Amino acid sequence: MKKIGLLVLSFVFVASASFAQKKKTQQGHTNQNKFRQLSMDMFATPNSQHTASGAPGINYTQQKVDYVMDIVLDDEKQQITGKETITYHNNSKDVLPYLWVQLDQNMRAADSKTPDIQPSSTPKRVSKNRFERIYPEKTFDGGFKITSVTNTDGSKLSHTINSTMMRINLPKPLASGEKFEFNISWWYNINNHRTQGGRSGYEHFTENGNNNYVIAQF
Repeated sequence: MKKIGLLVLSFVFVASASFAQKKKTQQGHTNQNKFRQLSMDMFATPNSQHTASGAPGINYTQQKVDYVMDIVLDDEKQQITGKETITYHNNSKDVLPYLWVQLDQNMRAADSKTPDIQPSSTPKRVSKNRFERIYPEKTFDGGFKITSVTNTDGSKLSHTINSTMMRINLPKPLASGEKFEFNISWWYNINNHRTQGGRSGYEHFTENGNNNYVIAQF
């Protein structure tokens, strides 16, 4: 009986130790990713703007932006030039000291870091077209060339460009219910999406010398 009791006691001790070790391991592997609530198995923290399901809350607001654009496509140089007036409406209750403008075309800039973060591997076989796309003989001079960012009176507007984002520093904070109007002038070279990839760009037809354009993200 003593041996059986000792055996049972040992089993309980080992089981308890295993359970404690398992519990400790789970705590050590808690998902600390800042974007973990984007997963399908975890609801977001509810607030007055959004419920846990993602539906609009009682204080939900949506900003509004109006664009007036003057766009010129140069078929000889495969370039787009544009100037635009942007009116930003602050429908939130927040006071905004600055605004953000998305510059997606900058992923094609000569100094873009986009290729550095894309996974890549060396295939055993690769076609000539794919090889030339991955290892171009000359770097494509893409991305926005911002020529001016101004107020409506023509004065320069303070701004900072970091890769695909441009921060517009407002002359004074934009209060709730107010709007701010400013101008941007720019141009960029259009990529050949048949040889350089991408979902937008142009395709050249040598048989008749024409270009077909599929333009997005400007």
